[in-house]
Amino acid sequence: MSHGHWMVERVIFGQNMTFNMDTLVAMWAAMGFLLIISFFATRKVSIFPSKLQLLFEKILGYFDGLISGMIHEGGRKHFPLIASLFLFIVTANLMGQLPLKMIELKQGEIASPTNDINLTAGLAIIVLVYYVLAGIIKKKHKFLLHEISFVGIISMLVEILELVTRPLTLALRLFGNILAGEILITALLGLIAWGLPLPIMFFEILVACVQALVFTMLTTVYIATAVNENH
Repeated sequence: MSHGHWMVERVIFGQNMTFNMDTLVAMWAAMGFLLIISFFATRKVSIFPSKLQLLFEKILGYFDGLISGMIHEGGRKHFPLIASLFLFIVTANLMGQLPLKMIELKQGEIASPTNDINLTAGLAIIVLVYYVLAGIIKKKHKFLLHEISFVGIISMLVEILELVTRPLTLALRLFGNILAGEILITALLGLIAWGLPLPIMFFEILVACVQALVFTMLTTVYIATAVNENH
C-alpha cells in the first residue's frame, strides 16, 4: 500500500495550485459525520437518555467542567470552540486508524485528514487567532504590554515569540503522531496483512483519542492564559 496524497492541480487566477484531495474529502466527511450524529443525538433529548445522547452528555460535560475549572470568568462562551475542536479532531484522527486502512483507491489512500500538516496548521492558526483576540478584547493593550518600561518591552517580545511557537507545536505534535501511526500500520500491512497490524491499530486508536484531548486541553490552557486576570 502506498502512503501518499491524492494530488490535484488546478490553475486559479493564473496561479498553479495543488490540492490534497484526500485531506479535503476526509475533512468534509468528518464534519458531515459529526453533523449527522449530532442530529440523532439531540433529536429526541430525554431525561432518560439513549446511549448516543449519554455519550455526548459525558463528553460535553467533561469539557464544561474543564473550562469552568481553568477559565475564571465567562468560560462558557469558549465552550463551542473547544468542544467542536475535540469532536472534529478525534473523528478525523480515527478515520485513518480503523479498517479504512485496508482500502486503497486508484487515486491514493483513505487516511486521517490530520496526517496533513496543512490541516493541523490551519487548526492551530484558528486557535492562535481566537485566543489572541479573546485576550485583546479582555485586557486591551495590557494583553501583551503589561507596563511601559524596558522590562515590559522585553516581556512583550518574549510573549510574541510564545504566540508564534504555540501554534507551531500544536500543529507539529498532532501531525507527527497521526502520520507516524499511519506509516507504521501501512508498513505492517505490507509485511503481514492479517493479524500483525491489529495490536498497533488498537494502540493507534488510543493515540488518536489522546492526541485530540491534548490538542483541546492545550487550547483551553492558552485561552485561560489569555483571558484570566491574574496573567
